[in-house]
Amino acid sequence: MKTPRDILFARHENAGRKLDAIRREMVAGLNRQDTKTPSGVLVLVSWCLGVSNKLWQEIILPSRRTWSGLATAWILILLVNFAEREPSPAGNISAAPVMISFREQQRWMNKLCAERAPMADAEPPKTFSPKPRTEKNQCCAV
Repeated sequence: MKTPRDILFARHENAGRKLDAIRREMVAGLNRQDTKTPSGVLVLVSWCLGVSNKLWQEIILPSRRTWSGLATAWILILLVNFAEREPSPAGNISAAPVMISFREQQRWMNKLCAERAPMADAEPPKTFSPKPRTEKNQCCAV
């Protein structure tokens, strides 16, 4: 009794020759000179894919734990940042005390500057001209 495998091989035995002929045609078509020179776009795309693959293999893949740890830390920082925010009922109300204190400070500075007496003109600096030195040696005088 023949197995299903033997039956299929017997039925498709001559298909192998046809497939070999098709394969030879395709390989001959691919070996033509005009198909061997890639276009500029194809070169650029393959270069970008190669670079991204190389980055993945050399930077991210070896240090997966480090990158996942950094991502987890940033996610935690963002969650804490959003959790600590206090919602203000109106954004302009929180800025009002600051503007009031700034205006009070300006009034206070204007008041101080108005009460201050103008300064008198200062005297010009005196010029210093050095006196000539003596060339004699005073310690060895006879």
